[in-house]
Amino acid sequence: MDVSQYLEIFIDETKEHLQNLNEQLLVIEKEPENTDTINEIFRAAHSLKGMAGTMGFKRMQKLTHQMEDVFSEIRNGKMTVTPNLVDVLFQCLDALETYLDLIMESGDEGDNDNEPILNQLEAIMSGKAVVKEEVSEPAKKAEVASSGDSKKEKYKDFVFADFEKHAMEEAFSKNLNVYAITVFVDENCLLKAARAFLVFKNLEDAGEIIKSNPPAQDIEDEKFEFDFSICIITKESLEKVISIIKDVSEIKDAIGEKLDKVPEDPKKEVVKVEAEEKKTEAPAQAASKGQTGKGNGKPIVNRSVRVDIEKLDVLMNLVSELIIAKNGLVSQSNSDTVGVRSQAFYEQIEYLERVTTNLHESVMKVRMMPIETVTQKFPRMIRDLTKKLNKNMELIMTGEDTELDRTVIDEIGDPLMHLLRNSADHGLESPEVRVQKGKPEMGTIRLDAYQDGNNVVIEVGDDGNGIDVEAVRNKAIDKGTVTAEQAALMTDKEVIDLLFRPSFSTAKVVSDVSGRGVGLDVVKSKIESLGGEIEVKTKLGEGSTFIIRLPLTLAIIQALMVELGEEKYAISLGSIQTIEDIPVSEIKYVQTKEVVNLRGTVIPLIRLDSVLDIEYTNNDESLTVVIVKKGDKLAGLVVDKLIGQQEIVIKSLGKYLSNSSKIIGGATILGDGEVALILDVNTLL
Repeated sequence: MDVSQYLEIFIDETKEHLQNLNEQLLVIEKEPENTDTINEIFRAAHSLKGMAGTMGFKRMQKLTHQMEDVFSEIRNGKMTVTPNLVDVLFQCLDALETYLDLIMESGDEGDNDNEPILNQLEAIMSGKAVVKEEVSEPAKKAEVASSGDSKKEKYKDFVFADFEKHAMEEAFSKNLNVYAITVFVDENCLLKAARAFLVFKNLEDAGEIIKSNPPAQDIEDEKFEFDFSICIITKESLEKVISIIKDVSEIKDAIGEKLDKVPEDPKKEVVKVEAEEKKTEAPAQAASKGQTGKGNGKPIVNRSVRVDIEKLDVLMNLVSELIIAKNGLVSQSNSDTVGVRSQAFYEQIEYLERVTTNLHESVMKVRMMPIETVTQKFPRMIRDLTKKLNKNMELIMTGEDTELDRTVIDEIGDPLMHLLRNSADHGLESPEVRVQKGKPEMGTIRLDAYQDGNNVVIEVGDDGNGIDVEAVRNKAIDKGTVTAEQAALMTDKEVIDLLFRPSFSTAKVVSDVSGRGVGLDVVKSKIESLGGEIEVKTKLGEGSTFIIRLPLTLAIIQALMVELGEEKYAISLGSIQTIEDIPVSEIKYVQTKEVVNLRGTVIPLIRLDSVLDIEYTNNDESLTVVIVKKGDKLAGLVVDKLIGQQEIVIKSLGKYLSNSSKIIGGATILGDGEVALILDVNTLL
């Protein structure tokens, strides 16, 4: 029986069962006698066992069968729930998630039998509980010992294409250096693709990277372990290149060697044979390996969204209305009486506008998902950190039913996880220190989500030590980020904003300053790429709160259309504070920069014509200024003319153009077919 067609359903349902098991185990850890929870866990394990067996995943089936046996004994009153049992069961869930990840990548569960965990479960069943360390530490150490050497050799596995060999030969003729290097990312790094990107970016000035393994696209999509290899042509020394790589935070190590000639390809024949085998592999064989028809070895992405039936009913009704509106227009266009037709025709157009607006809103609602789909995995993470860090802490979450667009939901998980780990690891003090300060021994981390107009706000806070602003100020002076004179003039908020700079993302800052900094540059860039913003509120000794503001959707927005010279631009309404008509005589200068004093607030002016290199045509005595904001910052964008408010569909400019100017956040097609560029206010400010 070919079950590959059911693979995506299996993946979706397994994810749900594993999440359910994680949540129920957290409950049973606190309430060992809760029979409802015990029954729920038994049912979930039983369902998982049956599904894995049907799909032919024997190792998953065996592990879930063992878990089911344990809970059968607990249900029958022959065993009790102990902390050691809960720890082992969490290890089971981690093992099952690893199996699932492998299945998503390759359609196969791999060959790890997880014998240590199975032995643990058997020992618990027979009343001979094994010490937990037997599963984790020695096994991990042995694994590291066995894999360490082979990892070091990865850059030697390069297979160069002819054009790459040609580039190397040309480099040798010009007396340039060619290095093959393997880079190792820290295993605790959450956004490893972003770290790899920073390595590539930092090496741009040093030389030219002619090859990477895995390919750059795979690295961008995080389809690699915690290491990758590159081949670079440069005039710099190997030591200099490696030091540039190691300057990126969360890069653990980098090793490499100089190539003196184009290497022979020992694996050429093997690669050729494998290629021939792949060509001849029958489609049925590919299916039996669990591949969907999307190419061998390509990860299976979860592309389904579960939708409330009521939302689909509304959608169906609106489509029906749209058809009625279309029929009305057709009948009016065939009408004989021109005068009557004209009035009724416009009425039908208005009706059509109303229906299409409602249809758009309804489709957007179908795309929306509760933020709970991301946050539900965090209680388990905090539970694990509690044990790992020897701290008492609890996670309190509110507003999990707040909805965001699916595209935003997919991207926001890692930044939130980063902020929560920061709060747990560095924000909260140890129990002893908290008691000395007169705080409760149990630290509190909060994650609150709520809707605010066209935005969703997510706050991650803790009642820990907060950020020591003076320590950050001194550190910035020590590192040469700012001079002592500049630092003295900076407000507390400006000093805290320094933590979002890449240079502050180092372990040293984490320990010396305030524990805020690891990866905050990556978190900020990720949130801003989603059209959002992040700010920090902190009070020394009382705690910190990171406030993230995100747009509800990335597809369709309300925008103000403006004209600059002969070109049209769009500015998101969510960024606009007010629109002002300001006499030229009121413009003042502060440090050679143009500013205006608007109702007691000094606001800098940004001349869009010079930023965008457009010929300025306005010689009026007053300026049309759009006042925009990003967090607490305000600025005035000088425009030639206002066109009006419009609902626009955002279109991506594609990778090539999006890299050339960050000021442009995309484009939109206007009613007359003309293209207008969308200004990214965050970048402008």
